[in-house]
Amino acid sequence: MGQLLERLQETKNYLASRTDITPRFGLILGSGLGEMADQLENATAVDYGDIPHFPVSTVEGHAGKLVFGRLEGQPVVAMQGRFHYYEGYSMQEVTYPVRVMKELGVECLIVTNACGGMNPSFQAGDLMIIRDHLNMTGANPLIGPNEPTLGPRFPDMSRAYTPELAEFAKSTAASLGIDVKEGVYAGISGPNYMAAAELKMLRLLGGDAVGMSTVPEVIVASHAGLKVIGISCVTDMAIADELEPLTHEQVIEVANRTKPRFISLVRALVGRMP
Repeated sequence: MGQLLERLQETKNYLASRTDITPRFGLILGSGLGEMADQLENATAVDYGDIPHFPVSTVEGHAGKLVFGRLEGQPVVAMQGRFHYYEGYSMQEVTYPVRVMKELGVECLIVTNACGGMNPSFQAGDLMIIRDHLNMTGANPLIGPNEPTLGPRFPDMSRAYTPELAEFAKSTAASLGIDVKEGVYAGISGPNYMAAAELKMLRLLGGDAVGMSTVPEVIVASHAGLKVIGISCVTDMAIADELEPLTHEQVIEVANRTKPRFISLVRALVGRMP
């Protein structure tokens, strides 16, 4: 654990040498949503490959940059692409950027993703405010020694997605005329899309959407004491009895179509946050 603290300090020191922004908000931008980082004012972009101890994103649609700047007047740091367990990284590596954000001063994490909709009332192109999650990855980023300065040994996850901020996101969307759904996000390891029987299982367990990210990041954010807003873009319907072959290109295409509404909502959340 001492090594983790040392790595975090080295990463923080390097980033502090690249920008004078002390971010209040951290943004994790999922598949097809990285363009939002290009909208930051007075931006400084740092390639993941240049940041000490950072992994490197390998997924199409993920630019692989950490971008500092201002959005709606607020200081933010945005991940233009994230890391996934299925890329071969450990859960600790996947969530390392969240630890870094906390060290940089972030108070609120807005985490976004592209997902498959399992709730039959959803349709492709919907936005879903995440109320809770199912960790179906088979792993946990908190396994191993615990460093008390980073968070408690047994953190509570009953409010991992800050309920007050979920309500705030819902009301903000309504004020913009953006229809949003609400539900439970089932996080899986990937990289394969799920079999019909697996989707039936997740739906029976209470999942409304399924995806390959977010859950590890939110576990660590909650462990670190960050407030969290989670928003999913439903890029396809993952209903067992209606399942059709799916490609990553289809996911990106729907994410791109939904992008204007998604970006409008995130900008408003940052600008209006109490």
